[in-house]
This record gives sequence, structure tokens and C-alpha cells, in this order.
Amino acid sequence: MPNTAFYSPNLRSAFLSHTASAQQRARRFCFNLFLVLAAPLAFFPVSTAQQASSPAPPATPSAQAPVPAQSVQPPSNESSSRPEEAGGITEAELRQMLVGKFLYLRGGYLEDSLSFNEHGALIGRSPKGSYTLNVIRIERVHLTKHKVELEGARYGLHFLGALPSEDPANAIDRVRITPKKKEVKITIDREQVVKPKHKKEKDKGKQKTPLGAPGSASSAAPSAPADAAAAPNEQPQPATPSPEEGPADEASVTTTTSPAHATLVLKQALGNVFASSLDDRMMAAMPDFWKLYYQAAAAKTDFRPSDPGIIPDADASTQAKLLSNIDAPSDEFAQQCGVAGMALYQAVIGTDGTPEEISVARPIGFGLDENAVEAIRKAKFEPAMKDGKPVSVFLDLVVQFRIYSKRTAVSAPSDAADKPAASSLPGPYSVQHPPSQPQ
Repeated sequence: MPNTAFYSPNLRSAFLSHTASAQQRARRFCFNLFLVLAAPLAFFPVSTAQQASSPAPPATPSAQAPVPAQSVQPPSNESSSRPEEAGGITEAELRQMLVGKFLYLRGGYLEDSLSFNEHGALIGRSPKGSYTLNVIRIERVHLTKHKVELEGARYGLHFLGALPSEDPANAIDRVRITPKKKEVKITIDREQVVKPKHKKEKDKGKQKTPLGAPGSASSAAPSAPADAAAAPNEQPQPATPSPEEGPADEASVTTTTSPAHATLVLKQALGNVFASSLDDRMMAAMPDFWKLYYQAAAAKTDFRPSDPGIIPDADASTQAKLLSNIDAPSDEFAQQCGVAGMALYQAVIGTDGTPEEISVARPIGFGLDENAVEAIRKAKFEPAMKDGKPVSVFLDLVVQFRIYSKRTAVSAPSDAADKPAASSLPGPYSVQHPPSQPQ
């Protein structure tokens, strides 16, 4: 059929209405299609879509190997646990305090192995002697958790004939008593530092259960509250040490959570065991004849009786007379070290001829002055007379100490080897030794 063109008003309106309905159907179809395609995108944020569409930035060195911030790291406890920062004491500090120094041993203990508790009190027993036999030179220090171990040598004080009016400190020779191959061992217990135990939260991390339910606090056994009440009163106990490292007296050792307090207790114990000089406590523990000597030395004068009415023996019409011998024994320390000679003492002789007040005038040391005073107390005198009546007088007495050849002959070879070169004892009250021949 050939193509023909024609026009009719009714046909145009029908076509327009048909076209309009077709367009409406097309728009409705497109709108529905848009809703179907756009529905999944509604669940994603726009920023995520933008980030996905944008290229990732290039990685920097810092992003590849991030360095953790120091503020996030927990603080280290190594420095705070060190004794010098926590208030404790170190072995180096004890060496600086003690090693190489001459210290007086309080109490006059003569044993070469001594143990003291944490307060400086002697554990056990030991014979006692003169303070002139109790000078200790510390040579080694070892600090353990439970005690302080000290090793050293004992020295004796040998006086070189100084009067009280002179300076006795410049007339003293320290002579080593302990042989070179032996040593004096002293241990002092320490107060134990323990960490406090904190109460553990047993129910931490557990879900709370209602009251009355099985497993709740109200349905627990009756012993649970008692255990909870007893927990805060528990005292921390130190670990049980080995017998070699443990304290000498476990019954007296206390515990503390403060290293500073343990250091204070240890220093107080050292002060109760040793004295760096003749302090007031040392003087108070001395016998009266040594007190009178040092009182006269402090005043730089000679001995004077406490009673001013007592006259010198030379002022009496008839002087006092010695009726018995004064035989003062020596001791093993003086014999081994060759300490001998004369010592001078002053004594008050009462109206009945009995020695009363006695003072050292020229001491010799090495424990011999104690022997001399004891011998003087046992002596008998005829009292001095003045105007036909007995009077109290004070006089001088000389006591001589000797070396016994039988003892020194046996021990001479070993003593000569153990005796240091500085112990040749010069002075008016010392035995003059011939110079040693080189071997």
C-alpha cells in the first residue's frame, strides 16, 4: 500500500491521548526503576562512597612504623625498687661507713664470733674484758636480706706512759691481737621488709546474683563472713630463709613495709654495737678508775680525791706502809703481743688501811690495768698517822708487769709471724725487743 498523508481532527486527538498515556507509562516505569536502583545506596553514607571513589593517600614512614607514645606506657618500677631510692641501705654505703675504721666494741665482748639481734643486743653469751681489748677494725662487709655480716680484726690499746695532764690520745699504740690468718666475725640481724598483702576481690568479674538465689552472698556458708573479716587482720609473713642466710634470732626479728624504717633500725643497731669514740655511753660503762682518769685528762690535771679533806701521803706525820705484795697477773693478749712494763696508779688509803678510791695515773692498757686495780684492792696497808691519829691519804703505787719466758718461748715463732711490724712497742713501759734479723 502506497504511503499517503492525510489529516483528521479526531485522529489527532486520539493520537495525542495515546501518546500522553504512553509517556505517563514510561515515566512511571523510569521512576520505579530509579527506586529499585537507588534503594541499596540509601544504606551507605555518602562519605564512605566518597572515600571509596577517592584514591588512598600514599603511606608515610611514620604510618608504616608507628612509634608508641611514651605517655601510654606504664611507668617502670625498677628505679623505685632500688634500696637507695626507696629508703633502704646498700652494701656500698655500709662499706663506706665501716670498712677501714677503728671502732670500740660496746660491752667488752671477747669472743671472736658474735651475733646480735636487730636491736644490737647480744645473742647468747660471751666473756667480757677491758675496753682496751675491744677495738675492732672492720675489713669486710656483706649485706644479705636477713643480716649484716662483718669481718675484721681485734686490736688492743697499749698506752705509752702518758699522764692525765698530757694528751692520752697521742700516746696510744693499737696492736693487732687477732692473728693474720684468723678474723673476728660479727653478724647483726635486720628488720625484714615485706610487701603488704592486698585483699583480693573474689567476686570481681562475676555477674551479681539476686539475693536469695543459689550462689548469692545470703545463701553462702556461715564460715565465709568469718574468713572475710579475718582477711584484713592477716599480717604479711616473710619467706622462710635458708639456715645460712636466716637471722641469728628469728624470734626477735620484726617486719615492716618501709625500707627507710628498716634502715633506721639497722643504723641504731650498729650504734648499739659499736662506738666510733669514747662517747658518753662508753664512759658510763667504764669502771670508776677509768672514769677518774679521763675526768682528769679532760681537765688536764692530776687525780684529786673527791673528798678535799684527804691529804697527800707526804703531808702525814707517818706515811702509810704496804703490808702485802701487789702481784697483778698478766693476760694472754699481753703475753702474745709482748706488752710489759710498769704502770702508775693513785689510791686513797683509809684510816683502817683499806684502799678506797683508786685512779689510773699512767695506764698500760691491754686489760692489765683492770688486773692491777684488782690487786691493789686486795692489798693491806698500815694507815698513815698525823697528830697521833690515823688519817686518810692518797698516794702513788707502781705495778710492774712481766713477760713469762716459758709462754713466749713456745709461741715465739708463730707470734713473730702473726705480729705486724707496727706493734713494736716503744715507750717507758714497754719491753725493749731486739731488732728482728732478716730471714
